[in-house]
Amino acid sequence: MGKNLTTRSEDYSKWYNELVVKADLAENSGVRGCMVIKPYGYAIWEKMQAELDRMFKETGHQNAYFPLFIPKSYFSKEASHVDGFAKECAVVTHYRLKTGEDGKTIEVDPDAKLEEELIVRPTSETIIWDTYRGWVQSYRDLPIMVNQWANVVRWEMRTRLFLRTAEFLWQEGHTAHATEKEAIQEAEQMMNIYADFAENFMAVPVIKGVKTANERFAGAVETYCIEALMQDGKALQAGTSHFLGQNFAKAFDVKFANKEGKQEHVWATSWGVSTRLMGALVMTHSDDNGLVLPPNLAPIQVVIVPIYRNDEQFDAISEEANELMKSLRKLGISVKYDNRDTHKPGWKFNEYELKGVPVRIAIGPKDLENGTFEIARRDNLTKEIIAKDAVVEHVQNLLEEMQKALFEKALNYRAEHITEVDSFDEFKEVLEGKGGFISAHWDGTPETEDKIKELTKATIRCIPLDKKEEEGSCVLTGNPSKGRVLFAKAY
Repeated sequence: MGKNLTTRSEDYSKWYNELVVKADLAENSGVRGCMVIKPYGYAIWEKMQAELDRMFKETGHQNAYFPLFIPKSYFSKEASHVDGFAKECAVVTHYRLKTGEDGKTIEVDPDAKLEEELIVRPTSETIIWDTYRGWVQSYRDLPIMVNQWANVVRWEMRTRLFLRTAEFLWQEGHTAHATEKEAIQEAEQMMNIYADFAENFMAVPVIKGVKTANERFAGAVETYCIEALMQDGKALQAGTSHFLGQNFAKAFDVKFANKEGKQEHVWATSWGVSTRLMGALVMTHSDDNGLVLPPNLAPIQVVIVPIYRNDEQFDAISEEANELMKSLRKLGISVKYDNRDTHKPGWKFNEYELKGVPVRIAIGPKDLENGTFEIARRDNLTKEIIAKDAVVEHVQNLLEEMQKALFEKALNYRAEHITEVDSFDEFKEVLEGKGGFISAHWDGTPETEDKIKELTKATIRCIPLDKKEEEGSCVLTGNPSKGRVLFAKAY
């Protein structure tokens, strides 16, 4: 199984596209801009889903499901929200097809026009807030802490597997609160949960911050985000959490009687991460040999490959392999024993390297004689011979060590690619030459932000939450600035 991958240095974008397809994660479908997520890719998404779902439930959230279709009139109720999504909406106008006069062609039945057109959801705030109006009367009905796992459609013109597709999978949380303080705490808590997940499960270091007014979610008062850095020096927004104020409650008239019996509008948040995280996972860790998966998210953490010449050897090796599998599974480690006789060991090694399986164990007749196994690590491609009695503990420690090592490697890369600049010439030079995050002073105006984007294609990824107050001059205008923000080119 030859990998024949384009190298990252040759063409990063091509390397990414080839890797996603060759590693069996996803492929383009017959529908323009939509993807098929293949079983191996979906298995990684399921692990992400399971972990996030656990974290949501532990913080008091419950799952529900809302309709895929949203009446067009709902969209017009929150002006900035409709402005933000109007260009990406898919609209359903008819509900029936009919056979043409030739008896063969299929056409839309003009008599089956909908009274009100329906939008295929690009996000669910409007349908959910219309629903919440019926759920909330008193402060006793609050807070509402709901999440849904769903698909959404945003009619993207330029698509790329996982990173930007017309339809994608995600979760979207929508909460309603009695006070502003509680809603802000919720929005911040969810940003922290996303950061915890990204760093501890995906081994992807992230910077927590807030978006500028230009980059905020349509209809939000504040957007909290986590920003990650890919190996090509471009940033990727890995998750967002929005404090929506009372905008949607006012638009959909969601009020409650407070403890004094006075009517008030509720306070809201929404937050989400999507299958775009799969793209972040691939681009943060993988190399020219294929995928590199952090053990916490690998569908197969350990693969055992037998090396044998005859049935007798195969049976003896299988016996050892089955014992080893039982011991590893008892520790909650996912193991596959690849006993297919249709492929040679070398082919299998190549395949598991491409698919990013963290640990590979090879067992041959010599190993049985010597009471040892050969253990190979995917992250740094090293091998070692380990005594049979020590192998279970060794593998358990190795998986933990690899998880940490991948995070450290990505963290070091990011540390080397955050550059402070004080002039616009320096800004452009770093952006084109080195890439990564550029820490620069900005005068706080949307006009300057737009101008920098127009001149360089770099956007303000976030205003870091841990930024220090520091007087300075804006890199473009020279006007006063109260602190540095992070710019980058982004996916």
